[in-house]
Amino acid sequence: MRLLITVARRIHKRPLCSPTSCLSSAASSSGAATNSGLQFRDDQLVCGSTGELVQRLSGQVEAIHGYRETERAQWGAVCEGVMDRLRAVAFSEGSPLLGPVHVLDLDKAGYIKPHIDSVKFCGSAIAGLSLLSDSVMRLVREDKPAECLNLFLPRRSLYILRDQARYKFTHEILKDAESIFSGQRVPRRRRISVICRNLPV
Repeated sequence: MRLLITVARRIHKRPLCSPTSCLSSAASSSGAATNSGLQFRDDQLVCGSTGELVQRLSGQVEAIHGYRETERAQWGAVCEGVMDRLRAVAFSEGSPLLGPVHVLDLDKAGYIKPHIDSVKFCGSAIAGLSLLSDSVMRLVREDKPAECLNLFLPRRSLYILRDQARYKFTHEILKDAESIFSGQRVPRRRRISVICRNLPV
């Protein structure tokens, strides 16, 4: 942390931007409390130097609410065996994989908003183990929002997104209040996902 702060001080010679305009939208009004005790509504989480900039970029930034994340390069023997099986099922033999495995810890009240992972850093497939809680993943065609697909992800299941599902559809994990699959309520609890990706060709 000390090194990071030192580098940041060297880079930022000019005064930092002081955002004055905050996003105002019809987003949820639930509070997001920080460790310092500050409280903001979900529609107050984006601020910028001008209101015009906030409105222009508001549809281009997304957030994951209520989460922690890390990356793991090494696993114990049992876990490594599971990861080997995952890779064998999800990726073609010899496919170069993206370095450390991404681990996302989503709180019961957390959710993942619609997004498509950057093609600069990820290849044609994404594979994830869903642990601790059942959940619902929704895919929506980016250029035709009427085309959508819900996936029921039981705890301890593996999902794989390839090709069109990977590039043309956003994916999201529904929040608990919206977690319904085929008319059935799917209660969302704390969810951990272990995610592998291959490298761009």
